[in-house]
Amino acid sequence: MPDNIVAESIADLPAQVAESPKSLPESRARYFNTGNAFNVQLPAVPNMVFTEEPRKALASTSSTGLIPCDVSDVMQCPFPATSPLVLAYYGRILGNESLKTDFVASGAVYYVIEGKGVTESGDEIIEWNAGDVFVTPGDTSQIHQAIDEPAVLWIVTNEPQLAFEKLQAPMAGRAPTDVVHYPAEEIDKQIDLIYKVGRGDDIAGSALIFSSSKQEESRNVLPTLTVAMNSLPAGVSQRPHRHNSVAISLVIQGDNCFSMIDGERKDWAPWATTITPPVSVHSHHNEGTAQAKFLIVQDGGIYYHARAMGFEFIDD
Repeated sequence: MPDNIVAESIADLPAQVAESPKSLPESRARYFNTGNAFNVQLPAVPNMVFTEEPRKALASTSSTGLIPCDVSDVMQCPFPATSPLVLAYYGRILGNESLKTDFVASGAVYYVIEGKGVTESGDEIIEWNAGDVFVTPGDTSQIHQAIDEPAVLWIVTNEPQLAFEKLQAPMAGRAPTDVVHYPAEEIDKQIDLIYKVGRGDDIAGSALIFSSSKQEESRNVLPTLTVAMNSLPAGVSQRPHRHNSVAISLVIQGDNCFSMIDGERKDWAPWATTITPPVSVHSHHNEGTAQAKFLIVQDGGIYYHARAMGFEFIDD
């Protein structure tokens, strides 16, 4: 330690360097300790509801383009992000216009809020309608075209994950997903089946989990992203619970619904995007007269792989 450094504890020490490095690689080495290596303070993932972004996406005066749900300034991330590993957008496409997306991501998840159209991804084509969910791989760009009337898509990627590691999108043919399409009619059938069979109290909610032939073993749509259509009958509240993954959700049906997140009430709004921060104690509540539906994207895949999902019920 240089003589000019005064420290009462190892926690007060700055990063140390070699006094006399013999090579350029040695000069790059930095040394921390148990006192100063684990006290990194990062801003928390915000507990918030995005309402201005969907309002703009659905406004008749808005043009074709992407509207990010970006809180990178709040989290002090050097790249756009809704959470440290996930980025959500609204994509508006005017009738008979096209929107090109070329995300630096493993892939992207889409929900069709309104309209109908066609997406070209490589040599595959999806014809989509309102209520559909689809997934595209990150090894190629996509062209989304709205047919006749304007269309609005909700889009979620893991761009921040790749940006954090300074990685590029997968090479051609190396993406962890194929093009996958989940039509609204089939989604409704699968949700009806869940309610017909029923569940026990040890299961959190009545959610439809999306996966694919390529990701079937992991139950994910991408290695690090899980996607679920959750539903809540009228007058029902979920048991409070928590998990290590963040949840980025799109409100699809949710009149008189709200979430409790670490004791704070967050009212839902039509087509809003909500953030449920990791490890927060939360529950969802339907005080309306109709079933609530919300699409949830979590970075849960990475926690399942690390054997660290940390799911638990928190009952009073």
